[in-house]
Amino acid sequence: MPASLETEGEKKLDVGYKKVRGKKLSLDLYYPTGNRDRKCPLIVYTHGGGWAAGSRHGVTKGLFKPLFEKLIEKGFCVATVDYRLTKKGSGVLMRDCVIDCKDAVRYLASNGNSLGLDPTRFFVMGDSAGGQIAQMLLLSAPESLPGDPSLADANYNIVAGVSWYGPCDFEKVDLFQTSDSSKNPDRFGNRILDLDADPKDKLSRYREMSPINYLSKDSSPLLMIQGDKDTTIPVKHAWYMQERAEELGAPVEVMIIQNAGHNWRKVGAEIDPSFDVIVDRSVQFFVEQLSKASSK
Repeated sequence: MPASLETEGEKKLDVGYKKVRGKKLSLDLYYPTGNRDRKCPLIVYTHGGGWAAGSRHGVTKGLFKPLFEKLIEKGFCVATVDYRLTKKGSGVLMRDCVIDCKDAVRYLASNGNSLGLDPTRFFVMGDSAGGQIAQMLLLSAPESLPGDPSLADANYNIVAGVSWYGPCDFEKVDLFQTSDSSKNPDRFGNRILDLDADPKDKLSRYREMSPINYLSKDSSPLLMIQGDKDTTIPVKHAWYMQERAEELGAPVEVMIIQNAGHNWRKVGAEIDPSFDVIVDRSVQFFVEQLSKASSK
């Protein structure tokens, strides 16, 4: 896998945003190739992999490369972020993944002047587990889930976000129920709670990691794109988020892809609308939201 996207714009690679337990966590920055603002709007990409795999270099895969190349051409800076993974015996939980990504955003905001970024125009995008993280970044308050104390005072505004097949609620485990009876609906529980944790903590931790609990009428706009044949993160998550958003008057848009499994794999027939349309709608959403934010 290439170490980075091939673009004609400036890059800052392997930028360390914090150290935790002696390990450096890094991000890569890609600057716009077109007309570049003195302080650029920024899209933070959080990768998928079940909170247990993947890396920031996933941005170079065919599933994401065309999306981010187009966004860079449209004048966005893109940051791709690594975070700790929930490997067995590591002591790392989903909460740590979210905190690391929040610290990455805090670092980018705190260093906005030197990096040429506008912290009032940040955006987020993630897929699968990264979709959950992106939703958490978008919907939870900047000061919530504190991490590195040196980054605690960062100020930023996340304008909007896109989640590709990301889950919204862990408490409502039937959202993970599929036609595959071999899949435990609570299959991600061991990434939220330690095996030896007090069972009394389960509900509060599940709720803490469920983006739907941070949704309000004042939330920033979210676009959720889900496949109707996805057995990893079922489409019910998108419908449930939309239902809650309608109750609250929150700005959530849902786009359902027919015949699509996880990672937009086709199931039984060609996916509809096509992958190109998914990419174009994601780009259009960011451009629309940037235009609205810039006109305020």
